[in-house]
Amino acid sequence: MKKKKLKPIYLDCAATTRQKPPQVLKAVVQYATEVGVSHGRGTYEAGIRANELIFQTRQALGKLFHIQRLDRLLYTKNVTEAVNTALKGFLKSGDHVVLSSMEHNAVIRPLNKLKAQKGIEYTIVPANSLGRLNPYDFEKAFKPNTKLACLVHASNVTGNLNPVEEVGALCAKREVAFLVDTAQTAGVVPIDMQAMHIDFLCFTGHKGLMGPPGTGGLAVSPKWNLESFIEGGTGSNSDKEEQPSQWPDKFESGTQNYWGLAGLKAAADFLLKTSVQAVRRKEEALTGAFLAEAGRIKGVKLYGLPGGAEKERVGVVSLNVEGRDPSEVGFELDQKYGIMTRVGLHCAPLAHRTIGTHPVGTVRFSFGYYNTEKEVEKAVKALKELAKP
Repeated sequence: MKKKKLKPIYLDCAATTRQKPPQVLKAVVQYATEVGVSHGRGTYEAGIRANELIFQTRQALGKLFHIQRLDRLLYTKNVTEAVNTALKGFLKSGDHVVLSSMEHNAVIRPLNKLKAQKGIEYTIVPANSLGRLNPYDFEKAFKPNTKLACLVHASNVTGNLNPVEEVGALCAKREVAFLVDTAQTAGVVPIDMQAMHIDFLCFTGHKGLMGPPGTGGLAVSPKWNLESFIEGGTGSNSDKEEQPSQWPDKFESGTQNYWGLAGLKAAADFLLKTSVQAVRRKEEALTGAFLAEAGRIKGVKLYGLPGGAEKERVGVVSLNVEGRDPSEVGFELDQKYGIMTRVGLHCAPLAHRTIGTHPVGTVRFSFGYYNTEKEVEKAVKALKELAKP
């Protein structure tokens, strides 16, 4: 007898949102079929439309994040490239950086390279076993040569929201630049770059923004300067052999991902119309329902802030089943129940050391705007069966 095919349930939105708003896919196809050219390279009608897209996408993202100057919004392939652009363009030999123990490898790996190449120093501020940070521990870690503080807005392991506004205020008081990794919050949690005292806002398009992969950006406060580390054709100042000094051209050499940016603009427009607060409310409800039920299952250990604290976290929940390897649990969730999760260390070994799950990691469930209460119920039911002795 042929095995009945399960309807898949995608609960790995922390890695990428699988379902996008319909207008995102429509915008990608429309750009590909009706425009299909590079910006800044031609004065024909299609080239002008490409120029308009580049600017309009900046406008939409600027509204979404309250960015002070649009020329200081730089397009990147993802949040990792945004972080690298900021760290490698800003830090100099002898600089000191303060970061949290909840950071992703997108921060710690480039810092380690800069440490080896330029003698950059850094101090890691530890979170407690729940992954919670005290903002004043950041201030205690500041030194006379502290140039930058880095903080992930929400952990991709525990889902905890970190005290960005409080740390940002402390950085502003000490004239220390502040970098925030919004991989898990952009499009999900309201972000105001100025109110939160963010100097380097790093974001990706394919997660909470619900845009295409290969898109992202770095917004830079006018207070700080950056050096570029990629040079080439920009479509501007082409009579000069030196890289243009004006922003954003200085950092945007080569052909951009126009199809992706068309989709990203549509995603940003969707969020501006729907409101990030509405997305937040839905994800809070799904996360709260999952935490409440999963927390009652004997043999299931949840990490991060407990049930009832969903307003202090995003839709990311890490857990383990007693006596079971996370990889085994993840495999069975997929094969037996059609539920897609992510297992392991989630590219964040610092965070897993902090909460005591290194080196095996956890099973991570992550919910998005297009998930449903029914899917949460099915995930809880599957967990109950897998946790049976």
